[in-house]
Amino acid sequence: MTSPLLSIAGLSAVSDRDGGALILRDVSLTLERGEVRGLVGESGAGKSTIAKALLGILPRSVRITTGSILFENRGLLTLSARELRGIMGSEISLIPQDPQTALNPGRRIEAQLTDGLRLKRGMSSRDARQRALKLLDEVHIHNPERVLRAYPHELSGGMRQRILIAAAFALEPKLVVADEPTTALDVTVQKQILRLIRGLQEAHGTAVIFVTHDLGVVAQICDSVTLLYAGKVIEEGRTSDVLAHPQHIYTKSLVAAGPRYDRPDAGLTPVPQAVFDQLRREIGIAKESR
Repeated sequence: MTSPLLSIAGLSAVSDRDGGALILRDVSLTLERGEVRGLVGESGAGKSTIAKALLGILPRSVRITTGSILFENRGLLTLSARELRGIMGSEISLIPQDPQTALNPGRRIEAQLTDGLRLKRGMSSRDARQRALKLLDEVHIHNPERVLRAYPHELSGGMRQRILIAAAFALEPKLVVADEPTTALDVTVQKQILRLIRGLQEAHGTAVIFVTHDLGVVAQICDSVTLLYAGKVIEEGRTSDVLAHPQHIYTKSLVAAGPRYDRPDAGLTPVPQAVFDQLRREIGIAKESR
């Protein structure tokens, strides 16, 4: 039996900026090779903190207090900065949330796509350029020669996001962390981007951690899902099972609160305050008015 690609066990973290408040509470999850797992929850649930922890980019104010993160049986939390740099980009990569700020406005797209290929793979400038052209073709960008010569501001938001996806898959990593990559896009482009990520993931056999607050996105792209609230795992399982047969009252309320495309005239049902009160009692945190 092979070990999972990624295993997070008992991960807890505090924020020194907030007086030592717990922001992750004994989080455990596994990710198999080629699996797409959604990390879903509202703002402050801890999903981005988990992603940043495994990428090694937690802010200085956040401290891991207990737990481990194993990537191919290597403890990411115990590696040196140099060892982490060797893994990031080549074995684990990131699709950032905002394509407007993730790309360097003062550099052409070609330079931003080929730097990693030359530094991490030792490619010549010519070979790296050919690889970049192929990557742009894979993410369905027309006239890739023109796009390589362009600056980010000369491209649409959807094209910039496609370039970030190309960059994330450029070195054929084993794991891609997608940090809400469709948040800044309209609904039509969002659907195209989700289909593109899933297609590349299947073509390369890449595992994906997909960070989102949207259960509709989870339903479209994720094999499995982990639902978080206040830094604690509330429910997890196969996406189809969790959405069709949610077990926790919070999950049930979130599913019920979503729009129904088969009943377009039906109103939205907000999550009752009593559900949040119950959650906070379970987790052991003070009552909060909402």
